Amino acid sequence: MSKAMIAMSGGVDSSVAALLTAQGGWDAAGVTMLLTDGAGDSDISDAKSVCDRLGIAHHVLDMREEFDREVMRRFADSYLCGETPNPCIVCNKTVKFGGLLNRVLEMGFDKIATGHYASVKYDAGSGRWLLVKAADRSKDQTYFLYMLSQEQLAHILFPVGGMTKAEVRELAESNGFVTSRKHDSQDICFVPGGDYVRFLEQYRGIQPREGSFLDLNGNVIGRHKGAVRYTIGQRKGLGMGFNKPMYVCRKDMTANTVTLGDNADLFSRKLIAGGVCMTAVSHIDRPLRVTAKVRYSQREEWATLEQTGEDEITLVFDNPQRAVAPGQAAVCYDGDCVICGGRIIRGEN
Repeated sequence: MSKAMIAMSGGVDSSVAALLTAQGGWDAAGVTMLLTDGAGDSDISDAKSVCDRLGIAHHVLDMREEFDREVMRRFADSYLCGETPNPCIVCNKTVKFGGLLNRVLEMGFDKIATGHYASVKYDAGSGRWLLVKAADRSKDQTYFLYMLSQEQLAHILFPVGGMTKAEVRELAESNGFVTSRKHDSQDICFVPGGDYVRFLEQYRGIQPREGSFLDLNGNVIGRHKGAVRYTIGQRKGLGMGFNKPMYVCRKDMTANTVTLGDNADLFSRKLIAGGVCMTAVSHIDRPLRVTAKVRYSQREEWATLEQTGEDEITLVFDNPQRAVAPGQAAVCYDGDCVICGGRIIRGEN
């Protein structure tokens, strides 16, 4: 019998993933990652409760060192360089389907299962594993998974990918799981309340310094409380009033300046992305019509995709996109399938 390890966060989605995996004929076990100091006790307890109810083993693996090195440290570096990082994407690539998957395979398991809303399919024609959108489009998480390699996709199961969130909760409740009514976390797990500056103060000991607000012509128009406190597209919380709505358009972390402009100044028709991961294809040899998005919460927009370097793609959108932020991901789709994605380097008009 083939063996599958379910990565269990202590939430309802991974609980149902464990149920479906165990019922699907796999020799199943659950595992919960310990990621940060002093966190995760209740989640570990909830995951173990579900495993006990299913009659499968539950393991806890200490991944704190890898999580700190691969996710928290990179997040801090990116933020302090003026980017808008997405640590969940990095965690999926390097920790959950990186270090954890490697350990699971070493333990003799064939697959790792998670509660992500997505699907993996093998395309015999191309010989490639495809990353496909979930049935519940409102919960689809393929944006966060675009960096997964062919080798990683070959060892992954997404049991809840064909279900709606309501169906997942109903199944959890009917099986008596303690996680059935547990709320989904909306925060980055190591940044409670979304307070990035406080995290950076505690993790790196940085103390934001006051600097200048500039207009698009480089003129000083006010003072800010530290460039690290602001994100591209931000309007509220600038700390001072202007005679019209002003938005963060650029940041210069070396000069500690924040450039403000009108909402219209935030739009880019073109973007360049690096760190490219090819999923449905191995390379792109001609311009492709795709849909793409530059942040998770955004709807997909039509664009023309070109591979402009070994590790670079260029997207030209039919309609200019707002607040294209370096550090975020640009993910491209052909219908339900992820074609490729990359880390945004810059947006251009």
